[in-house]
Amino acid sequence: MPLSTKHLLGIKEISEQDIWQILETAVRFKEVINRPIKKVPSLRDITIANVFFENSTRTRISFELAERRLSADVVNFTASSSSVAKGETLLDTINNILAMKVDMIVMRHPSPGAPHFLAKYVNASIINAGDGTHEHPTQALLDVYSIQEYFGRIQGIKVVIVGDIMHSRVALSNIFALKKLGAEVAVCGPLSLIPRYISTLGVHVFEHVQQALLWCDVANVLRIQLERQKVKAFPSLREYALYYGINKELLSSLNKRILILHPGPINRGIELTSDVADSEHSIILQQVENGVAIRMAVLYLLAENIQIGNFQ
Repeated sequence: MPLSTKHLLGIKEISEQDIWQILETAVRFKEVINRPIKKVPSLRDITIANVFFENSTRTRISFELAERRLSADVVNFTASSSSVAKGETLLDTINNILAMKVDMIVMRHPSPGAPHFLAKYVNASIINAGDGTHEHPTQALLDVYSIQEYFGRIQGIKVVIVGDIMHSRVALSNIFALKKLGAEVAVCGPLSLIPRYISTLGVHVFEHVQQALLWCDVANVLRIQLERQKVKAFPSLREYALYYGINKELLSSLNKRILILHPGPINRGIELTSDVADSEHSIILQQVENGVAIRMAVLYLLAENIQIGNFQ
């Protein structure tokens, strides 16, 4: 069945049924990408534009690989080498791309709400690849897929998100996804990096990382986004690493096994030491692999609406 929506703008806007549909479809596509012939003709007649107004490595490569695995025609757009640098508006840029008969747009933009704005004015399907500090829906989907794959369930799993909650689009999308699927969610970090509204989302707040790790089954660890901080939120990175960094000694003191996730890029020695990032606790590289399967599922399900003429 196709999704009940034309776009993937955020986890907040989609239903629990749509999330499960994406996760179940991703299982089949993970089988595809692990076989000798990794390409299928599912999107052979679909053209997709990757429109990135911010730097990206993992997300952009993951989307492009997913598109090519599905046999879509792919167009890549980078703002720094485009007419945007000359003052062209977002809507004019996108309309020029659509005039070339593009069916779907994968967009990353520094302004929260940019994909939502675009969805009001264009006919193509929009996939949000990260909008400012707002949401990053496909990252949340691959995170919950990775947890489901490891534990066999999401219901009742305790997940703590550690780090820069204030500036993280990953944190917000993860909270929405995990809560919809029945997980218990907490956040942990300096109070200066935890939004005041966070308790209204039904999450616990831990000030001390050891308490958070003793409580959780999964720790999703975020980097400190210094590029988004307008004021200094803590004295130094060394002090942050001392109080909130996760190292092997800390994990060993828990007397239990917890799962470590990280959306990347990792700042080794700050939020995670190398002996944790590369340990048996970590499924960071599995997340990367799962990201391709999840994005294939999203593209495939949204393209079904295009092919059968839904939402015209």
